[in-house]
Amino acid sequence: MRLGFDAKRLFCNFTGLGNFSRTLVQDLARFHPEHAYHLYTPILREHPHTRPFLQDTRFTTVVPTTFFRSWWRSYGIVQQLQQDHIQLYHGLSHELPVGLARTGIKGVVTIHDIISKVHPEWYAPLERLIYDRKVRYSCQHADRIIAISEHTKQDLVAHYAVDPAKVEVIYQACAPLFYQRQAPEQVAAALQQIGVTTPYLLSVGSIEPRKNLKTLIQAYQHLPKDLHIPLVIVGRGGKYKQQVEHVIRQAGLERLVQWHENLTDTAQLQALYQGAAALVYPSFYEGFGLPVTEALLCKTPVITAATSALPEAGGTHSLYIDPTSAEHLARAIEQVVTDSAHAHLMREQGYAYAHQRFAAARLAAQTMQCYQRV
Repeated sequence: MRLGFDAKRLFCNFTGLGNFSRTLVQDLARFHPEHAYHLYTPILREHPHTRPFLQDTRFTTVVPTTFFRSWWRSYGIVQQLQQDHIQLYHGLSHELPVGLARTGIKGVVTIHDIISKVHPEWYAPLERLIYDRKVRYSCQHADRIIAISEHTKQDLVAHYAVDPAKVEVIYQACAPLFYQRQAPEQVAAALQQIGVTTPYLLSVGSIEPRKNLKTLIQAYQHLPKDLHIPLVIVGRGGKYKQQVEHVIRQAGLERLVQWHENLTDTAQLQALYQGAAALVYPSFYEGFGLPVTEALLCKTPVITAATSALPEAGGTHSLYIDPTSAEHLARAIEQVVTDSAHAHLMREQGYAYAHQRFAAARLAAQTMQCYQRV
């Protein structure tokens, strides 16, 4: 098959949606090299994460010559796809170009979440409007919709009246590095380089209200003093980070909290996971929750919220809490930190769950089977 992909985020985004795009396309090419892979992007950014796609002959990268690049991505690209004899185009992040269905080129779209529809209070009116129109159009015109969790599928059915038979659930894989754990001496060296000492709790993700970092800080007030171990936070933030810092100062925890906003080395992130006493991820809402899966693959106990898709990502041996209750979260932290036998079970069972359910080859095969059926 001649396959086309919306690669804007693959080349321009170096967090969630960009990581998803790079991992999926790399896995497809690795396990199914017999197909042709065309990457369409309005902007090309060379970066250590994007360089492999520019150097690997399995990928053909297409950039518009027109000045109106946003228009090209949503409209003009259709003519380019026809010229390239693309048989199937995959919108990797909620969008399909207008007019694709009229060309005979099959369209598949991945919907990660519809948070702005379920929780409009977290978004500006214009953001909600644009996102709603894009998702609605894509759901109506796609030949097949891929949801990254059962929960996202349920949301699509409930909020956009999508036919459940049109939606296929295919989970997202982690970056290849996470499927091979680092040796203890590698982890120790990486932590020393970063400036982190054990034991510590770990939080990974963008610093925004949805991620609920305030509740994690407040949970320390319900922990015994001897369990006030450092909290390492990996992620960037704006106004909400300032609010969290205010809560930290009020709780007198400034010396315990370590921020790492610009951690771009995946190996260092993996070492942080492996060295942590637990990943604490009390998010109110996730389309999937990739840090949960990354932690499980690192044999790290996971404490997360019993909401949205997080139980799908975490399996049966993670600890689930009410994200509105700092006291409930504190009890879960205390259990993991003080009960070594239970923490060991969480590590081993969580690792087995993630390796089986989120194996890269399995998820790439499911995606390719979806293409072939379409």
